Amino acid sequence: MRSADVENSEGSRSRSIFFNLGLFQFLTFLRRGVFYTFMINYLFVLMGTVTSTATLGTLNMVASAIGQNFFWGKVCDRRKLRTELIIIGESTAGIAYIIVFFIHRALIDAGNGFASGLAIIFGLSLLEFFWSMSDVGWAALLTDVTTPDVRGKIVGILNFIASLGRMIGIVFAGFLYGDGEGFKNGDIFFIVTVLLFIGMVLMTLTSRRVRTKNTAQKQSTSMEGDRHKGNATWRNERMYKWFLVSLIIIVLGAASINQIFLLFINLPEGLHAMDPEMSLILSAWTIGGMIASLTSGALADRFGRTNILLVGLSLTAITPLFYSLASSVPLMALIYGFNGVAFWTLQTVGFALAGDIIPEDRRGRLLGRYNTVIALSWGPAGILIGGPFADIQTNTFGLSKQAAFANAFYVSSILIALGTLLFVIKVARAKPEK
Repeated sequence: MRSADVENSEGSRSRSIFFNLGLFQFLTFLRRGVFYTFMINYLFVLMGTVTSTATLGTLNMVASAIGQNFFWGKVCDRRKLRTELIIIGESTAGIAYIIVFFIHRALIDAGNGFASGLAIIFGLSLLEFFWSMSDVGWAALLTDVTTPDVRGKIVGILNFIASLGRMIGIVFAGFLYGDGEGFKNGDIFFIVTVLLFIGMVLMTLTSRRVRTKNTAQKQSTSMEGDRHKGNATWRNERMYKWFLVSLIIIVLGAASINQIFLLFINLPEGLHAMDPEMSLILSAWTIGGMIASLTSGALADRFGRTNILLVGLSLTAITPLFYSLASSVPLMALIYGFNGVAFWTLQTVGFALAGDIIPEDRRGRLLGRYNTVIALSWGPAGILIGGPFADIQTNTFGLSKQAAFANAFYVSSILIALGTLLFVIKVARAKPEK
């Protein structure tokens, strides 16, 4: 009877932890949907070129990479900090958002829109260095509280919740943006700040339960942990490195057109999508992602990570080829919805695969590298590949923006296909050591 009580208590604690993690994930992606959906458009209005707007994601990624790989990953592993890093990161971000808003607004009032855009870019990039501790803590925490046999399913459920939050955020953003007034008057900045502090409070309440559960697991599974460390073989390390290399090429290819796509669907000579129509297209992407999140993780647990990843990668390579062929908003929404399926399959199954390979004592550092690769989608691909490629075609060769953007979509598909081929050769054929 005593054993049954302990088992029931442990089950109740686990359900409480996953409920709070799901709620935190929802708030995080609600905030991202509200803030980042139209940020590129807003920066383009302030600064005037595709390349300069992509600087936001580039500098954010660099700051995040430095923070995760040189500082927070090591702290996470050595001090065994998970929820603490999330709490500090979220509260720091909440304060920084307000500061960035007032600086950028002061520069707008002074009549310097370009400097105002730079204030947003550099302010959020400096913040990202400290905020990246939250990303490390979250990735390590999620891997800690899941096991390989259900990791794909749980990550998929959390990604489904994330997609739902992002979709709702996008809908709100469509009404809040108001041709830039939502950022200019501070409404969007203040809303995301409130969401950040709610998430911080939620994780504070969750931290004690997580520590209690982890302590019990360490006491009962210390021998299993020792075996896991012993299984961190050279073969696993080599497989993980090739996985990251192939992922870099794939993410660079896919993300090189993220900013371009938002501008493409808004072109007067093309779809000329209005704010609510843009929200519809982006929501279709999120709905596709929700479907993929619910199914891909469970399918990966059953049929293998690499098999399901290859399905997602094939879709990722194919969908950009059809963007320039879409003649209506509903058709573009359908095509972009399939791209959402592809992206969230990669997100869900890719994280589960990384969690399977990485040894427990190096989760902070190695998951930090994984997060860095995924963060390439924030903007470096845009400033290194997509942005310059589009600007050169229009400014040097005189092509229309519509033709230049379409050519960028084709280059994206080629890069994704090359990365997928490398994944097949170096990763899909290999098996991690058990």
